[in-house]
Amino acid sequence: MSTRFRGFLPVVVDVETGGFNAKTDALLEVAISIIGMNDDGTLYPEPIISTHVIPFEGANMDPKSMEVNGIDPYHPLRAARAERDALSYLFQPIRQAVKAASCTRAVLVGHNAFFDLSFINACVERTGVKRNPFHPFSNFDTVTLCGLAFGQTVLARAAQKADLPWDQSEAHSAVYDTQMTADLFCNVINNWEALHR
Repeated sequence: MSTRFRGFLPVVVDVETGGFNAKTDALLEVAISIIGMNDDGTLYPEPIISTHVIPFEGANMDPKSMEVNGIDPYHPLRAARAERDALSYLFQPIRQAVKAASCTRAVLVGHNAFFDLSFINACVERTGVKRNPFHPFSNFDTVTLCGLAFGQTVLARAAQKADLPWDQSEAHSAVYDTQMTADLFCNVINNWEALHR
């Protein structure tokens, strides 16, 4: 892995938020899947790690966004973490995986990756967390990869073109979207490798 992506370890991330502005809108849920590699160079997604996040003080939560993601940020059984604790919970296994793979940094993989990375970076800035494992601006965007590989940029349509099962009722949860994005990323990269061996 340390030589496949210029020393970067791909980590798939999906965030659910209270809107589109990373500076003002709540980060509500984050899920990650670290990408592993078999001895033959085939990529695969590691099990998902996820957490609910307590909205930061004064965070905006747009009713339209909340309707889409279906999150009740104040549900008593939500078991959410404060932003700083959520980042620590997610960053620790990423740092361990980066070290174990002899990589230099993690690189965020996402469907519209800039969106996910902007919310992670804004949360890091708000909380003052040190040693963010992610590259601050580089990312791998599955929108672009799926546009190339399948002629589709919407996650559901790309998954269907890749013959992956798609459950619309599960969409817009960080865990499900991370799993599907990770499966798509591995599918595209593995098929590319197979074509160029």
